[in-house]
Amino acid sequence: MEKCPHCSDRKKHRSDEEKKELLKRLRRAEGQIRGIENMIENDAYCPDVLVQVSAVTAALNSFNKELLACHMRSCVTEDIRAGKDDAIDEFVKVMQKLMK
Repeated sequence: MEKCPHCSDRKKHRSDEEKKELLKRLRRAEGQIRGIENMIENDAYCPDVLVQVSAVTAALNSFNKELLACHMRSCVTEDIRAGKDDAIDEFVKVMQKLMK
């Protein structure tokens, strides 16, 4: 299996509670996207669809905020304590990508 060029080899152990919360947020967005698909299939009015797309965007932004907070509290903090200052550069790059 070929490695994705955009993914790192690093792994992050997540607690059951953290996984549960993150997956709950993703599943909520997934359900909203399925709803939008149904709206398109049923010829829903454009502004109604756009409002639902905005809700999905908000749900994914909420997911990103939660995941970023977890990343800062664990991975970044642990790397800095271990003297891996490049964790700061990595975090800055991630934030730049997210804030496009």
